[in-house]
Amino acid sequence: MPLPETLAQGLRGAGWLAGLPALALIWASATLYAAPRIADGLAAEGAAIAAGTATATGEPWLRLEAVGRDLVAAGEAPDVAERATVLSRLAALDGPRRIVSELGIVETAAPFQWAAIRTGQNRIALEGSRPVEIGRRALEARIAGALDPGTDLDDTARAARGAPPDFAGAAAFLAARLSGLAKGGRAALSDTVLSLSGEALDVPAYEALRAALSDPPEGFSVGRVEILPPKVAAYRFAVEKSGRGIVLDGFAPSAADREAALRAATEAAAGGTVEDRLLAARGLDPAIDPKSLIAFAFKLAELIQSGQVVFRDGAVSVTGDAIDGQALPDAEALMREGRPAGVAAGRVALTARPLSPYRVAIRRTADAVTLTGHLPDAATRERVLAALRPRLFREPVIDRTRLADGAPPDLGDALAAAAPLVTNLADGTVAVSDRAVTLTGESLYREGAARTPDRLAEALPPGWTGQASVTARDAAERRDPATCRADFTAALAGADLHFPAGGAVLTPAFYPTLDALAALAKTCPSLRVAVSGPADPAKPPATPAAGPAPGEGATAEPTRVADAAKPEAAAKPATPAPPAPAPKEAATHAAKIAAKDAAKDATKDRSKAGAARKEPAAPGKAAAKKPAEAPDEPPVDLPRLRAQAVVDYLLQAGARPEQVTAGPDGPAGPVVFALLP
Repeated sequence: MPLPETLAQGLRGAGWLAGLPALALIWASATLYAAPRIADGLAAEGAAIAAGTATATGEPWLRLEAVGRDLVAAGEAPDVAERATVLSRLAALDGPRRIVSELGIVETAAPFQWAAIRTGQNRIALEGSRPVEIGRRALEARIAGALDPGTDLDDTARAARGAPPDFAGAAAFLAARLSGLAKGGRAALSDTVLSLSGEALDVPAYEALRAALSDPPEGFSVGRVEILPPKVAAYRFAVEKSGRGIVLDGFAPSAADREAALRAATEAAAGGTVEDRLLAARGLDPAIDPKSLIAFAFKLAELIQSGQVVFRDGAVSVTGDAIDGQALPDAEALMREGRPAGVAAGRVALTARPLSPYRVAIRRTADAVTLTGHLPDAATRERVLAALRPRLFREPVIDRTRLADGAPPDLGDALAAAAPLVTNLADGTVAVSDRAVTLTGESLYREGAARTPDRLAEALPPGWTGQASVTARDAAERRDPATCRADFTAALAGADLHFPAGGAVLTPAFYPTLDALAALAKTCPSLRVAVSGPADPAKPPATPAAGPAPGEGATAEPTRVADAAKPEAAAKPATPAPPAPAPKEAATHAAKIAAKDAAKDATKDRSKAGAARKEPAAPGKAAAKKPAEAPDEPPVDLPRLRAQAVVDYLLQAGARPEQVTAGPDGPAGPVVFALLP
């Protein structure tokens, strides 16, 4: 049966489709068999030209690659002329359809930069500049030897001049670091500076990178390092405290956070050991500030003698032996009110026990006196403070002690006895551990330093042991009289020392000038100074001023600074002052006490003398009533009391008794100092 006309016409129109399979087979044969043969032929044609570009390393600088019927030329020619020569020879070949030139010229790279980048698990890309003196294949072989086996290199680095010495060694060192970095890790060189960036694969890899970068190749330094620690699922931070010291364990998000933890641990250990087991890792909740967490952990650690402060699963807990009974409510309050944002409150399990050893310390510096440690009760605390405060006029007393059981029964006696010794030092500490006292520090004077051990042994209660180690700060003596006089004048320049009306007590304004004079006296043994105390200004109605004491000769009016070369300018000394006690270290404090005591004693002596001179009343007559002295009337020998207060201060501050004496009474105004011949 014949086909319908329309169907027959359709089959005749589509007949050309029957030839498609044969056409595809022909194309595949040409692609799979003919194209490689063509490429190989093109490469073979250019091989001789490439071989002719061999350098001193034995490797040709010209690299040829056949792409279809095109020949791609790459590499860096030594100069423009040689590049032109090579391109003309390639153009003369019969096989290639065209020559694609990617040829460059060897130039000097400044700075000389090279980088290796991890682009996959087993693939490294090389870019930048490589030394023209090292062949490409030789450098790749050196780098591949530092990588994991099976790692492929994509090398696009171009030859250049200006490479640093031992470039190959530094490049291999950097490439080896990529084995610890995830995809995207970059190791780079810029002249002799190495840099590294990326994310560490795990904690051991991160620690290995840190260790390796601490020892770069000789001649190279480490520049920018931006390595992210690995991320862990169970983030933990712990502070373990014991009698030996502190152990840090767990993780820290960065090197800076780790350093912050180490600083806090060193301070908290107070001379004990610090063992660092921290590893760098991420995983802390971003809402939690790591440094705030570390600081909070160490605040809790201050409240325990031994135990642990642990951050785990988002919460902080503290367990162990508390430093004292007061620490239990302190820890609870800190956990309620002091936690950083994002940190939950964990368990507080502390036990309070009597302290052993029982420790307390008094620290004396130029700025303050600080009490730390423990005391048994508030009464002992007040006793210690009462022993310190009268000896301190400028320095505050900072009390950081806590109350706890376990103290020796006579701890208060020992501290009250040791307090004057430490306040007499320029800088020092008295530390008590049970019944043992250790005094260390620096004295302003050799004599004081030498006496301290004996004074400590005499002051301690029975059953206590003491050890003192005090050095002296005495300056070397200077024996040039002219220099001493010049320094004396300089020390008094601008000084204007006035006593309060009616008083003979030194004010703080005296201290800098008198301290400078005392220091000068120690370095100038030949220096001799007379001190004239001033009277108060006369009040109306005028009261006759007291004349010179009987037996005293008239003297020239003293000046603020008298030249030792002019005997007439030096006033004849008044009755010599009684010998001063041995110098003490806390000169500025002891002098004030001495001045107060001198004023009180003088007032008492005058009262007793007046009572002894009083004549008995006649029988049957009442004694004539003498008008009472006005309460604010200054003593008649006020200038002498003031001069003696200054002299005592200078003696206590280190001047020798033969160097300082009280001069004649001065007029109203400031204290007057005169050099004696």
